[in-house]
Amino acid sequence: MLEKFRDRQIAQKIVRKIHEEAKGFEELRFMHVCGTHEDTVTRAGIRSLLPENVKIMSGPGCPVCITPVEDIVKMMEIMKQAYEEGERIILTTFGDMYRIPTPRGSFADLKSEGYDVRVVYSIYDAYKIAKENPDKLVVHFSPGFETTTAPAAGMLNAVVEEGLENFKIYSVHRLTPPAVEALVKGGTRFHGLIDPGHVSTIIGVKGWAHITEKYGIPQVVAGFEPVDMLLAILLLIKMVKKGEAKILNEYTRVVKWEGNVKAQELIDKFFEVKDAKWRALGIIPESGLELRKEWRELEIRTYYDPEVPKLPDLEKGCLCGAILRGLALPPQCPHFGKTCTPRHPIGPCMVSYEGTCSIFYKYGALF
Repeated sequence: MLEKFRDRQIAQKIVRKIHEEAKGFEELRFMHVCGTHEDTVTRAGIRSLLPENVKIMSGPGCPVCITPVEDIVKMMEIMKQAYEEGERIILTTFGDMYRIPTPRGSFADLKSEGYDVRVVYSIYDAYKIAKENPDKLVVHFSPGFETTTAPAAGMLNAVVEEGLENFKIYSVHRLTPPAVEALVKGGTRFHGLIDPGHVSTIIGVKGWAHITEKYGIPQVVAGFEPVDMLLAILLLIKMVKKGEAKILNEYTRVVKWEGNVKAQELIDKFFEVKDAKWRALGIIPESGLELRKEWRELEIRTYYDPEVPKLPDLEKGCLCGAILRGLALPPQCPHFGKTCTPRHPIGPCMVSYEGTCSIFYKYGALF
């Protein structure tokens, strides 16, 4: 089924059409907010195929990259405090979060100090560890946008139904559309938005519609193959050319207008929307998800909530914040590929596999 979305001849035809439709524009800037979209764009060399006046910018599409340093540090302090009080905690999190740097170190550093920190592929793995270790408290440090929040809510539902008492989370879940709105209000300029397919599977096309209605920004929900991305770019150019502001669904093979209603119900059951900090982006209104009061026993901060000072988001000179805002690309950062590499990362954008800097470095992108 996917072969046609990877077909070179189809891609070439779309590229020729993009060049034709883009004539006469001084500049067209399109933003995506998805690490997987950036991987497709960079891996397939899509930027090099586009006319010079068509720019693809990467927005805040990496949930690990925008997780506040204070939350990472607080989780480390919770581990230390619990150990001092005789509580044995197993901390689980994802592989890229494991190495995210903060001024106080990383979860990998915590592991090196002898604490029980384990990398998992999903929250289900953390749940299984809790089942296998009933004498220990398992805490899942749980980042992610809507795509990851849905399985987290499903797993919490299972925990409640089973009465599993030794499983908690530290929620750092975030919502994607409010971040886009914050960028628009903050002055980031783009002519159209490529919406992430994974997130849209959960929230549906309707989850993005208010951005077009409120700000007049054309949008296309797109899949993750090269032809998907090229089609999205072409559709956006055509809308801009006609002066239309619509939201189109290119990813019809997966995404529905209403999204995954069952997942939405589970998320709403366990989480409530709050203002939240995004690393290098500041406080974004109504962009975070916290467990509702009736489920606070599932949140580790109900039991341990150590004080953590305000810490700098990034090291001096790191352009991760500008990259997350769609204002710069990795090669513009003075650290990129020199003092900042995946082996020795300075900023979070170089750590996560969804981080733009990591993706550019992996594929040797210098444009």
